[in-house]
Amino acid sequence: MDLVQAFVLGVVQGMAEFLPVSSSGHLVLVPAAFGWSEPSIGFDVMLHLATLVAVVGYFRRDLVLLIRAFFSRRSDLAAERKLAWLIIAATIPTGIIGLAFDDFFTSLFSNVTAVGVFLLLTAAILALSEMLSRKALHDPSGMKWSHAIAIGLAQGMAIAPGISRSGATMAAGLGVGLDREQAARFSFLLSVPIILLVGAKTGLDVALHGGALPSPAVCIVGFLAAAISGYAVIAGLLSWLRRRSLLVFSVYCAVLGTAVLVWQIIA
Repeated sequence: MDLVQAFVLGVVQGMAEFLPVSSSGHLVLVPAAFGWSEPSIGFDVMLHLATLVAVVGYFRRDLVLLIRAFFSRRSDLAAERKLAWLIIAATIPTGIIGLAFDDFFTSLFSNVTAVGVFLLLTAAILALSEMLSRKALHDPSGMKWSHAIAIGLAQGMAIAPGISRSGATMAAGLGVGLDREQAARFSFLLSVPIILLVGAKTGLDVALHGGALPSPAVCIVGFLAAAISGYAVIAGLLSWLRRRSLLVFSVYCAVLGTAVLVWQIIA
């Protein structure tokens, strides 16, 4: 892997991890489109850690407050304490689905056609969520436990390449009554434990089965590209959703998914 590939893959991971367009799907499609070799597991772990740095950096105050509330009995932190528990509750079904179906979903990462199909599914999910959104809540702490479980189940299905994690969780958030901005904020906060879990599991696989990292220069370029682009996307998307809908991302996924299927048919 050279510096250009590291930069491109870093930017793709950083942007697509938080935009509702599927980072895993793009990380399958970009190397396939350019004829690049598949990134090593170690490089994949590093890119996930970079996106973790981005989301922790942006939401550092929120995360500190959630951690304080979780370990506190103070009544003035009750809303933050409930939100922390809701994030934990939403993470549990994701972990169960990931462990139960890991081999199946992993096998799909070499299937470009499957990515195209799942991108079309992401497009449908985003469009449907905008149509059915009740917009009844304005604060994630007002969610019920069943709402958190529903969002966690949606996140679990996004293990498949082409189904956007952020898109699925934002769509589920809209479905249970959050407005667009709060659905996105909950999705981003929920990404912290899941990126940690994915990074830890993949790191363990590297330790057990091997997986060398590229050169230090390549690692640094990829890490910085993912972290900086991820941070910028979080800020930009939250601003976008204050005034606009998710439909533009639905159209993007529909067009890309269709293009991928046509490419596979004529290839």
